[in-house]
Amino acid sequence: MTLQTMTYIAVGLSFALYIGIAIWSRAGSTRDFYVAGKGVHPVANGMATAADWMSAASFISMAGLIAFLGYGGSVYLMGWTGGYVLLALLLAPYLRKFGKFTVPEFIGERYYSKAATIVAVICLIFISFTYVAGQMRGVGIVFSRFLEVDLVDGLLIGMGIVFFYAVLGGMKGITYTQVAQYCVLIFAYTVPAVFISLQMTGNPIPQLAFGSELTGEGVALLVKLDQVVQELGFNAYTLGNKSTIDIFAITLALMVGTAGLPHVIVRFFTVPKVRDARRSAFWALGFIALLYTVAPAVGSMARLNLIDTVQPGAIGAPEANLIYEERPQWFKTWEKTGLLSFEDKNGDGRIQYYNDANPEFTATAESYGWQGNELNVDRDIMVLANPEIANLPNWVIALVAAGGIAAALSTAAGLLLVISASVSHDLCKGMIAPNLSDRSELMIGRIAAGVAVCIAGYLGANPPGFVSQVVAFAFGLAAASLFPVILMGIFSKRINREGAIAGMVTGLVFTAGYIIYFKGVFMDPIGINTAEHWLFGISPEGIGAVGMALNFIVATVVSRITSAPPEAVQALVEDIRVPRGAGVATAHSRCGSATDHEANPRARLQVDPAGGRRL
Repeated sequence: MTLQTMTYIAVGLSFALYIGIAIWSRAGSTRDFYVAGKGVHPVANGMATAADWMSAASFISMAGLIAFLGYGGSVYLMGWTGGYVLLALLLAPYLRKFGKFTVPEFIGERYYSKAATIVAVICLIFISFTYVAGQMRGVGIVFSRFLEVDLVDGLLIGMGIVFFYAVLGGMKGITYTQVAQYCVLIFAYTVPAVFISLQMTGNPIPQLAFGSELTGEGVALLVKLDQVVQELGFNAYTLGNKSTIDIFAITLALMVGTAGLPHVIVRFFTVPKVRDARRSAFWALGFIALLYTVAPAVGSMARLNLIDTVQPGAIGAPEANLIYEERPQWFKTWEKTGLLSFEDKNGDGRIQYYNDANPEFTATAESYGWQGNELNVDRDIMVLANPEIANLPNWVIALVAAGGIAAALSTAAGLLLVISASVSHDLCKGMIAPNLSDRSELMIGRIAAGVAVCIAGYLGANPPGFVSQVVAFAFGLAAASLFPVILMGIFSKRINREGAIAGMVTGLVFTAGYIIYFKGVFMDPIGINTAEHWLFGISPEGIGAVGMALNFIVATVVSRITSAPPEAVQALVEDIRVPRGAGVATAHSRCGSATDHEANPRARLQVDPAGGRRL
């Protein structure tokens, strides 16, 4: 059976599964639509959280970054994993105890201010659309390669699938769809890794193969990789290429950005009890670790396989490079997507791949007869192309396609639902029309999801960077805007609404402005994007750490020079942190049942936004 047929079968079956689950678990109320009825089992929620969190950036792009950045790519591993621990320990249980539908709703009530809610909604939409742009780019890459359709056609197919199960099932449908998507993506990620590990080192466990010797060569994988890349003018694979301060800033921005991502936070609102939020966080961390501990092995083996393919002979030998006309089929297929390209600069008909930006290697390259790097590889294709480069069976390659699509669609659906909830619940129901019926609110939520899908599709066709880079920007914006006010909202009774609003605006404007200045998102960059021109030597990917610090400082200073929060709000903050009452579901005042309120008196503790008094 051809690869094309196998891919259609694998992707088609996975789509049928997602649609079937969406129909089975369709939302019948706003409670189902926003928080899946608060009845999701912790294990299922942990699996759905893992799928929600491990986006196209984790599945498609992260190992590609590690493959090309080597040790420098580890900041993404450290940041995203550490951020999840931060989220599980510092935010999730407390937010679940607060018992709201959305992050802006928490901020609006904690800071007794509709203006704070509006600012939080703006931040959330800004973050979510930045994030979803990366996911839709991932969808486009997978479709354009494996279904061999135009990028726009691929995006339209992906948009249609997401629209169907996000709009029909809401959070309930997305939750159970994400459980299925997690199973697909983790299977699709680990199976090729096992095959390639076995092929290269004889060890079937990728995590162990990462430190093993190559079969028949008696040299460790990383030692061989270090040697090869240095002979081609690159930095050693196991050495970093970023400054210490930039590594620290990027890692910190990714960590706190992870903890501030609204579509991940909202997942902890779907479990029945507060202790279930902690349990689902534990399960999610385990499920995430399965992929994240494999990624370094996938990245290193992909880089070595690529180099071995285009440089089969001794480096510098006249006939040691791959003849372009004899390139393998996977090379030709990826060329059609435009994500892999060759330019014969010295006219010898062979592919030279090396670091022509290294001035110290220029003389060596010229002595070989090379006149510049001739191979350009988009980092986002490495995981998808890796099984083909390693000549694995077609069914494994088709499985990777299904996994890549599952990863991108799962996060895109979660983000779209967050955007939809912000528009329908926080803006329409919370401010514009408080008497809106559940049915009307549900309809507005579905319309908002539809509009968001269209915008996401446009962003997917016109992305501002690599998947992981775009996602890193979203994390930076989340770190600079939402994380500080959520954290201070839980652990500080002194931060008031004036401080929270000033902090969020400062963090968001500074971080977005810095990114646009150097990266030129949807416009030409204004500044020169090099370390010499960065503020404190911090790249746009890490500037969210500075934005977060500004947010904390501004919020604290403004709160100190303005009046303290009302006593009822301070009592509310104290109540969130105290363990008593944990284990009993709290509910939103508009939708919580009478039983919820009777079971937990804290659920009755509400604050009037106008006066800040206890109701």
